[in-house]
Amino acid sequence: MTASIHEGGTHIRRNTGKLLAGVSGQMSLATAPNPVLLHSHPRFVSRSLLACGLGWILSIANTNSSAGESLKGAVALTSDWTQDAPGVSHKITVEDLPAPYATESAQNGPRVVRRPAGAQLHVPRGFKIEEYAGGFSNPRFLLTAPNGDIFVTESRSNAIKVLRDSDGDGKPDVTATFAERNMNDPFGIAFYPPGPEPQFLYVANTNGVVRFPYRNGDTKARGPAEKLSAGLSGGGLLRGGGHWTRDLVFSPDGKKMYVSIGSYSNVSDTAMEADRARIFEFNPDGTGRKVFAWGIRNAVGIAFRPGTNELWMSTNERDELGEDLVPDYISRVEAGGFYGWPWFYLGNHQDPRQKGKHPEFAARVLVPDVLVQSHSATLNLCFYDGAQFPVEYQGDIFAAFHGSWNRERRTGYKIVRVPIDKSTGKARGDYEDFVTGFVTSDGNVWGRPVGITVAKDGSLLFSEDGNKTIWRVSYGGQ
Repeated sequence: MTASIHEGGTHIRRNTGKLLAGVSGQMSLATAPNPVLLHSHPRFVSRSLLACGLGWILSIANTNSSAGESLKGAVALTSDWTQDAPGVSHKITVEDLPAPYATESAQNGPRVVRRPAGAQLHVPRGFKIEEYAGGFSNPRFLLTAPNGDIFVTESRSNAIKVLRDSDGDGKPDVTATFAERNMNDPFGIAFYPPGPEPQFLYVANTNGVVRFPYRNGDTKARGPAEKLSAGLSGGGLLRGGGHWTRDLVFSPDGKKMYVSIGSYSNVSDTAMEADRARIFEFNPDGTGRKVFAWGIRNAVGIAFRPGTNELWMSTNERDELGEDLVPDYISRVEAGGFYGWPWFYLGNHQDPRQKGKHPEFAARVLVPDVLVQSHSATLNLCFYDGAQFPVEYQGDIFAAFHGSWNRERRTGYKIVRVPIDKSTGKARGDYEDFVTGFVTSDGNVWGRPVGITVAKDGSLLFSEDGNKTIWRVSYGGQ
């Protein structure tokens, strides 16, 4: 049986039998024309599906939401948003990769719409999600200050806002502009020195790093921006302005600063890429630049795992090799490590567009810890170090998936959890859906997650730049 589904202005005929294959046809409640609005999303173990015009008729049976489904292999590679739901796990390995050009590459950018009336996001049982704040121009990066204030980077407005929940009701009652001058597409921000009494807020502009004097509780910068000598190659060529975002973070001892910068192009190796697709290490004053790791197409988010000296990254890989290549990834960053771009990917898989180039690098290409479905656009990440969520979440990673533009069947548009094995401190290799529901029944999109941070009360906050809001996930128990 086939159904004609409207996605982002394109009509696509799909085989509903294939759509339901693999994981008992996991489909979010959001795929129904009138979704059941729940804070905790149940699992589905049986259903019947009929295509009726543009609507879906579902027969749903509920079971315990903690019994998550597991997508592996080809199913994990080729699934789409209709199979997302809280608790569903995804695991992709290099053995699962298709050949380049096994499928055509799509141009299927999201059609962002207003939040539909009554639309609700889905989270695991025991959790609650609610809108935290709205009315921003372009909320991107989020950072929690030692005193609990939330700093928000509004990249396209060249501004940084501060949100404060002074009465502890889970909603900000103070919004202030911390800075709005001497910035150029700001993205990543970090307090320095690390610890309870920072003296500066550092800002990663697209073309360099500046810092503002700061003391706990400040809602406005104490002085003008100081430009550091940490110059960066600005902008890019790709969709939406290219890889213009830069993130920065300090080592736990405060002795070094790390700045990520994406490639200028999709897969070029010309001279314009000389200082791109890298993570740089600097002294905190911007001097002493050296390459910490390279061959990383676009590490949008970087963070240190608490209690360790491990730097982790959230990386967007290359496009135009097909629907299911190349997987994005979340991984530890090895000092001096080479991750393949642009000549290779995920080990010694050579990009056919760079055929025959640099064979001496093939054996050096590192395989990341967690492979993410291709074109998900994993952006920022954070480690959960709060005390509100259940103990099994402690130390795990949360990451924001901005969502695909170059895949016929949409993927991403969600928050995921990356479990860390508590006995080894290593990632298990899979990731689990945590917040879903930003895609409508007809394939439109009303939210694109970007920034993510753990609030002082242990709740999880994330921004989305589709409808320009910030959301709060809290835990209240069963």
